[in-house]
Amino acid sequence: MSVVAIDILLIEDNEDDIELTQAALSIGKVVNSLTVLRDGDDALRYLLGDGTTAIPPRTVPGLILLDLRLPKVDGIEVLKRIKQEPILRRIPVVVLTTSQRDEDIIHSYDLGANSFIRKPVLFDAFHAMMKTLELYWVLTNIPPPMSRPARQAGSNGGTP
Repeated sequence: MSVVAIDILLIEDNEDDIELTQAALSIGKVVNSLTVLRDGDDALRYLLGDGTTAIPPRTVPGLILLDLRLPKVDGIEVLKRIKQEPILRRIPVVVLTTSQRDEDIIHSYDLGANSFIRKPVLFDAFHAMMKTLELYWVLTNIPPPMSRPARQAGSNGGTP
């Protein structure tokens, strides 16, 4: 079986959770690249570009791990914007949060989250959860092919 390395985007503002995620992936020998963005505004600019181009210039991640409690723009708004964009809407988004609120679960799924996971507090439990994420989203799941949407009539003919 051939494993395709995907880029993982972690949108998280808590430094401890970032370090736990990096450590868990490192211990699990995950070879996928991990990009970390620490607020919702940076995440939207990274994913959507600067607003002047139709297609973001960056590599489209194969998996997004999204915290809900983010500075500047909250995770719910980031999720909403991701799922509105044709080039991004098929990317699996795993909401990874400390929230205990049923409303957050419902709202996340209503907006198109692929999974909702409460962050474990203890490292061993966090590591086990990251291993499960890796086994499913990176090694088992077959993502849809990522293709660029066709340019609409009237758009400029420059390269994306």
